[in-house]
Amino acid sequence: MDLQIAGKWAIVGASSRGLGLGCAKALADAGCNLVINGRNSEALKAAHDDLMARGAASVAVVAIDISTKEGQNALFEACPNPDIVVNNNGGPPSKPFEDIDQDAVLAGVMQNMITPIEITKRALPGMQERKFGRIVNITSSSVLRPIPGLDVSSGARAGLTAFLAGVGATAAQHNVTINNLLPGKFDTDRIRSNLTFQAERSGKSLEETTAGSIAVIPAKRFGTPDEFGNTCAFLCSAHAGYITGQNILMDGGLLARTF
Repeated sequence: MDLQIAGKWAIVGASSRGLGLGCAKALADAGCNLVINGRNSEALKAAHDDLMARGAASVAVVAIDISTKEGQNALFEACPNPDIVVNNNGGPPSKPFEDIDQDAVLAGVMQNMITPIEITKRALPGMQERKFGRIVNITSSSVLRPIPGLDVSSGARAGLTAFLAGVGATAAQHNVTINNLLPGKFDTDRIRSNLTFQAERSGKSLEETTAGSIAVIPAKRFGTPDEFGNTCAFLCSAHAGYITGQNILMDGGLLARTF
């Protein structure tokens, strides 16, 4: 399917690996100009080369923490008028509730709520003026079903979801959509870190913990960053202009529900 976004400009946060890179790859396949971001220069260089080889129109690299004003300024210097924004950022590490202090809460809220709100605020006026914009927030299935140990992440991402719900409703008349992708268990560095945390807490081996995690997923596997990225790219396409304000769960059927 031609997504009809070739030549559009896209900012993809935390895109040197994992789900962010999966989204960047799918947008590259669609012919977008990309601004990718991360804090590991080596990983970013590898991602840049991969994306160019896939046919991205152009790829600019911004190696900086986008939770800072300097980081956000660098993003918009590289891409002053994005047509597409994929809000993604590193999440707080797994931590028992009793070990969470105020600094950890504030850092998590800055990373996973305030930063995407600030980026959205900067991108939105131009999108509305040009009558095209696609904003996709990568949140988490924990917004719907909390995951022990990820309390800070769950709370911050739920706050982002609620905050931007009203913004999306006002932007829709300008052909600007705001949607949220809620990943469950995907084969990324993040899940490997979470599984290590769970194994240490339970006293089980990492292999046993991983097998148990897969066993409860109806699909009987972890998701892949590529299939996540393809879903993101569709939401960014010209065909998805009537989809907005949605929380799209991708978890292999793990969270069973009728509505």
